[in-house]
Amino acid sequence: MKVAIAGAGSVGTAIASDLHASGHDVLVVERDPDLVERLRSTLDVTWVAADACEVSSLDAAGLATVDVVVAATGDDEDNLVISLLAKQEFAVPRVVARVNHPKNQWLFNETWGVDVSVSTPQLLTALVEEAVSVGSLVRLLQFQGGAAHLVEITLADDSPANDTAIADLAFPRDAVVVAVVRGDRLVVPRGDTILLSGDEVLVLVTAEVEEAVHALFIADATA
Repeated sequence: MKVAIAGAGSVGTAIASDLHASGHDVLVVERDPDLVERLRSTLDVTWVAADACEVSSLDAAGLATVDVVVAATGDDEDNLVISLLAKQEFAVPRVVARVNHPKNQWLFNETWGVDVSVSTPQLLTALVEEAVSVGSLVRLLQFQGGAAHLVEITLADDSPANDTAIADLAFPRDAVVVAVVRGDRLVVPRGDTILLSGDEVLVLVTAEVEEAVHALFIADATA
């Protein structure tokens, strides 16, 4: 897989290093030529000293040939521009964008060419909630500009899903169980998998049916 990363800060270089170690073809675009020269000898990837917000620079870097673009600069405005250019000008199949300030999260959607947005503060909050929350739905990641979410529910003792097979839960069409964590064991979900109290259930769900999924797993507090 060929990946282009815009921004050679600590986040961008860490992503580049990990992807390179996994055998991917990595291109890093950074506007600061001095930073590029300092980093070139430390990481064996393709380095381009250019402004990733300019179409001509991206074209010269060969963005039309990449499979994924990661907009990882420390500026949300730049990341949105990079995402939009990658999608509209170069038809990059997948665009991942870093959200630096949570208040800007709402902008990072398909209108700006973003397939997946990653907000570190929101991710940390979700991980804290996931660690301590039982009987509540926690959003872990969002995809397709917010149209779909990966959510986690730890089944409480009064969950209506307890002792029920997944196939019998009458799932909405736009939702699917992707994993069940039981204690220290990963259970690959099948239709006949019986859910138990304490299970951590990971569900890929669209925004439209999230409330219905909530009702399947979490008891109505007013009942």
